[in-house]
Amino acid sequence: MTAEGQKPARSLNIRDIAKLAGVSYQTVSRVLNDSPSIRPETRQRVLDVIEQTGFRPNQAARALVTSKTGTIGVLVASQDASYGIQTMTYAVEAAAREAGYRVSITSCASDDASVHEALDRLVQQAVEAVVVVAPQVRVFRAMFAASLRVPFVTLDSTRRDIGHSISVDQFAGARLATSHLIELGHERIIHLAGPQDWIEAEARMQGYLFELTERDLPVTPPILGDWTADFGYRAGVELLWRRDFTAVFAASDLMALGLLHAFREAGVDVPGEVSIVGFDDIPESAHFWPPLTTIRQNFAETGRRAVGLLVAELRSERVAQPSPIQPELVVRDTTAHAP
Repeated sequence: MTAEGQKPARSLNIRDIAKLAGVSYQTVSRVLNDSPSIRPETRQRVLDVIEQTGFRPNQAARALVTSKTGTIGVLVASQDASYGIQTMTYAVEAAAREAGYRVSITSCASDDASVHEALDRLVQQAVEAVVVVAPQVRVFRAMFAASLRVPFVTLDSTRRDIGHSISVDQFAGARLATSHLIELGHERIIHLAGPQDWIEAEARMQGYLFELTERDLPVTPPILGDWTADFGYRAGVELLWRRDFTAVFAASDLMALGLLHAFREAGVDVPGEVSIVGFDDIPESAHFWPPLTTIRQNFAETGRRAVGLLVAELRSERVAQPSPIQPELVVRDTTAHAP
């Protein structure tokens, strides 16, 4: 009750619009769902009433009528709120909105139970499709075990399911980074790898190993990291005891940042004594000191393509098989000819 003892005004519903327009509520429903069977003058009359009243259709009610919610689910890895994950998620949301869809985002840890719970939350919201922005082996395993019954796209650079994957070619990016160092004369190159549960980390490590083998250069076992600057710093401190290398390829820009810190603290000249290449080209990498040579991957384009693939499937449109997005070498000031 209001302060004056009156009931508060209720929101308009579809039957109110039908009464004001002088049509049946089924006709209003057809107009809202863009049915081609409505006469133009009837459609316009209903639209005029909607505009005059400021009516906004209830999404839940519309879903009951059409069996469609107009929602795309996004499954995100909660344990890594990285620039790449965030940028792809924002791009997914923007592309979905442009295509007329809303987005429901849920996060998960990497264990099977968490993934199943997250997928259940999306299913309960009757999402029409799912984008998986969590390129981890355990996430994919749990997702495929769940047998999703809606279209989905994963960011799987191994392309195990070509029709349902969009990704930057991580293997090619790692080859670019390693090749750049080799062409500068470096023969003793260390790789600071990401966590091996991450598909991207595995692909980058394999690209590094492949390029060294192709050039008949010695291979040093990669150091397994966790993407963070803290780990990069600790690895740099340990590497200072070895000094049996002239270059480091770090699997993320943040680990490269930690390396730079450790080497600068110890008085090691980068790139005079040691060259460093990162991966991702986060916005801050151009402002590291020295500015970081790195591999740029187009996160925003990845998100846009993922939504494009899903929307085409939802609309039963034929699309070409998606090809991997090619990364780009960005040369700055942390690489130079081998000493």
